[in-house]
Amino acid sequence: MTSIGGAASSGMVDWNLAVATATRLVRPGPEVSRDEARAIVAELRRHAKASEEHVRGFTRMGTDDVHDTPVLVVDRPGWVKANVAGFRELLRPLLEKMQERRSGTPGGAVLGAVGGKVTGVELGMLLSFLSSRVLGQYETFAPASGDLPADEHGGGRLLLVAPNIVHVERELDVQPHDFRLWVCLHEETHRTQFTAVPWLRAHLEGEIQAFLSETDVDPMTVLERVRDAAQSLAGGRPETEEDDGGRSFVELVQTPAQREILGRLTAVMSLLEGHADFVMDGVGPAVVPTVAEIREKFQQRRAKGASRLDMTLRKLLGLDAKLRQYRDGERFVRAVVDQVGMDGFNRVWTSPNTLPTKAEIAKPADWVARVHRRAES
Repeated sequence: MTSIGGAASSGMVDWNLAVATATRLVRPGPEVSRDEARAIVAELRRHAKASEEHVRGFTRMGTDDVHDTPVLVVDRPGWVKANVAGFRELLRPLLEKMQERRSGTPGGAVLGAVGGKVTGVELGMLLSFLSSRVLGQYETFAPASGDLPADEHGGGRLLLVAPNIVHVERELDVQPHDFRLWVCLHEETHRTQFTAVPWLRAHLEGEIQAFLSETDVDPMTVLERVRDAAQSLAGGRPETEEDDGGRSFVELVQTPAQREILGRLTAVMSLLEGHADFVMDGVGPAVVPTVAEIREKFQQRRAKGASRLDMTLRKLLGLDAKLRQYRDGERFVRAVVDQVGMDGFNRVWTSPNTLPTKAEIAKPADWVARVHRRAES
């Protein structure tokens, strides 16, 4: 197995152990012959290429000078490896800060080595769970490597997880060719968002780094937050405490400053996910004959989850919030396009100042009034 970045295993997270753990635990995909596998990969590549023209034509976001980004058709272990590389790059400043803090304490080096292995195993277990559920993903912050290329102009690659796509199309009993194109339309929209809007990647990265910089790196403080979160999730808090409204573990360990940043990030992610769903529905009827059946069955699958364990983990990890982002974001995009048209909606990509706030996602007319009134005054 290729090492994930040199001395990765000596820090706060043993990244190589995370990959090894996830690869060992990942469930096998659906059975296909070697010829079938080759045909599926080739078809996904064709659909990804065809989706570029469909999406850019519908959104009017395509430009001649847009930098192309690689499309990688991967299996579940390949998805794990790509995401570990992305996590490592994004979390590097925070982990280096924590490493410095720990190295200055007695026994810090030994505790760091042990803690890094524990965290590596835990991350590997989480990624093994997620690796069977992701159909596709635009990796915004992906670093390039020998076997995982990325856009040389600042990162980014599109991943299509072939075994998961085949698994879901069989589970839903939908037309395979239509379903594969439908998935590619959604993921290609994300690629178009980041390639056609040059400032978007840096803006998101800045927000995420600001969020991480607010993390209290004192181990005892973090431990207390983890305990509080665990007690809340287990229903172990005193009855007199105020209800958290069913927040996820991720939300419960945040500082007030982080919650403000999270509000902005939530609004952006709702916009991006909702826009992808809106585009998928807009393009679909013209190029995916069975789109109505696919959409109905897929929405039912999204809503119910696969099992009680799946629903519990979704809640714990905040994945239910992502489902709300699809719904809220799609309603925002649809309402704005209905009111001011596609070109009017595309003012959202002008600058960070024209992105919707979390409140405006719920009230699209407020965004229209703010952005269009400012532009016309």
